[in-house]
Amino acid sequence: MNKNSTIAPERPSRCPDNTAFKQQKLPAWKPQLTPLPVLFSFFAIGLFCLAVGIALTLASTSVRETEISYSEVCSHCSELRQNSSNWEKECHCVTNFTLQNSMQGDVFMYYGLYNFYQNHRRYVHSRSDAQLLGQDANIENSNCAPFTTYKNGTPMAPCGAVANSMFNDTLYLTYYPNSTMAIQVPLLKQGNTWWTDKNVKFRNPTSQNLSSAFAGTARPPYWQKPVYLLDEGNEENNGYINDDFIIWMRVAAFPEFKNLYRRISRTKEFADGLPAGLYGLHVSYNFPVSKFKGRKQMILSTVAWSGGRNLFLGIAYIVSGAVIFLAGCVITAVHLNVKKKKS
Repeated sequence: MNKNSTIAPERPSRCPDNTAFKQQKLPAWKPQLTPLPVLFSFFAIGLFCLAVGIALTLASTSVRETEISYSEVCSHCSELRQNSSNWEKECHCVTNFTLQNSMQGDVFMYYGLYNFYQNHRRYVHSRSDAQLLGQDANIENSNCAPFTTYKNGTPMAPCGAVANSMFNDTLYLTYYPNSTMAIQVPLLKQGNTWWTDKNVKFRNPTSQNLSSAFAGTARPPYWQKPVYLLDEGNEENNGYINDDFIIWMRVAAFPEFKNLYRRISRTKEFADGLPAGLYGLHVSYNFPVSKFKGRKQMILSTVAWSGGRNLFLGIAYIVSGAVIFLAGCVITAVHLNVKKKKS
């Protein structure tokens, strides 16, 4: 063996193989950024964002909304519900309002709550997802406390603070076409939830009937009736798969929010929507708000192709487009100034 011969050093074990793929030497397109395509991109993206923002803003402003606050009108009912747990004594109140212009197309009915904080960590986690899937879950080991079981050991169904605080006012509308006639506005209870919530996240326990499925459990303390009687006579909208219950269980991020309550059934006098005229909002009051200084509203709203009234997205697009377009103008000015100095 020649003493002057050199031995090639061994490659480290962690070193990738010397291939084009592992050494990232595959043929690739490498854009050459010149002033012209860069400036074109800035102006094109800016104009696109401005156009989308203007379209979203115009669509949102075309949505018609009517808000009817009933907290003050029903203040006597709030005091009754706040100081008493006797659900047998009902409390009703009525407030009239006038639609100056008709609301054409699909009309949605919401309830709005103000100063109601659902974003507290303990509140958000106070639920049992396994129980809501209809499983025989051990709720004592869940996050439902203190709304887990009663003192006698009877488990609550559903458990947790979110379910216990469910909105339970009953709202319905009456239309007065003249001074001698009153027509109740038909409202749709079903079809208001997300498909994934209704068909994936919520299930009733399997049994011959709902009453036997929930045998051995009791309603939450704040509820008037057990979960299997939320919508009597309609198995498709009862128990854990009740639309009102599912919508409430999707907690809000801010203290002021609105949840979908009903949709106007487009039949007879309301085939084209809600006609202009005098209406009455009838409330069976069960949800007190005076303790946390809250307010309640009923909101009627139409929709556009972009959804309900929400100016934020349109304004965000307009601001972004304006900033990008302005940046393009500044870069153009700098480029022309540098080019002039070089020449």
